[in-house]
Amino acid sequence: MTTTAITTSELTDLISGIRGALEEHADWTTTAQHVGARLRENFPRPDVLTAEQRLGSPDGYQSHTLHVEPDGSFSIIAVVWRPGQLTRIHDHVTWCVVGVLQGVEHEELFDADLRRIGASDNHVGEVSAFAPPGDIHRVHNTFAETAISLHIYGTDVTRIGSSVRRFYD
Repeated sequence: MTTTAITTSELTDLISGIRGALEEHADWTTTAQHVGARLRENFPRPDVLTAEQRLGSPDGYQSHTLHVEPDGSFSIIAVVWRPGQLTRIHDHVTWCVVGVLQGVEHEELFDADLRRIGASDNHVGEVSAFAPPGDIHRVHNTFAETAISLHIYGTDVTRIGSSVRRFYD
């Protein structure tokens, strides 16, 4: 995961909005919904990343840390997915909000027995919010264009290394 120091007014407004959502001290599911609403209101453009970062890596999807709140309450990560790149099936240590900035992300949802219970193609501008339990999923760029998504996690991912709680086979 690379760290970037880019700060745009779009990102500053989003950070402010997330802070406001967290001041409500709600449960994780409600917090994710409130943060999702703030992302919809303050949706950044793909140029929140540099042109070089937007290229991604042929070796696998690439993450860029855009912001970590000083108290560790949330992190904002941009993920660049070249065509064909995917995650393993996984869940998370905390709530998560994702918005697609460019391209399309295909997401598959699984139940606790790893039965596929749903799938969707998430397009530019779409935001999804979820929290454990019930957050087992896999993300895949099944399209020919590079996809970029913004992920907001309710933790300091630089401290714990990732938002993933566990991977499933």
